[in-house]
Amino acid sequence: MAWVLLVLAGVMEIVMAAGLKSAAGWTKPVPAAIGVAAGLASIFLLTYAIRDLPTGTAYAVWTGIGAVGVTIVGIIAYGDSASLPRLACVALIMAGIAGLRWLEA
Repeated sequence: MAWVLLVLAGVMEIVMAAGLKSAAGWTKPVPAAIGVAAGLASIFLLTYAIRDLPTGTAYAVWTGIGAVGVTIVGIIAYGDSASLPRLACVALIMAGIAGLRWLEA
């Protein structure tokens, strides 16, 4: 169950970043509120996940999910670069997340 909470916390990180990007420097209150709420939900879920997981592993996976997810959202929704070196780096992050999960089993 801790891993499920951790993945959900990572997803909330992605929602937070997308909401804050859409808030356009706090000029749009609804996306800003969604971003802040998602950030709080992410921390809440992470707090529960680290009760049963090593803190370092959980934090690394949480930030990795957020980094990969926000990169993908940026490419799809905001026209960020999808260059091969950038995607290779994202693949390395994903490999690290998978490795931490498998080593924890």
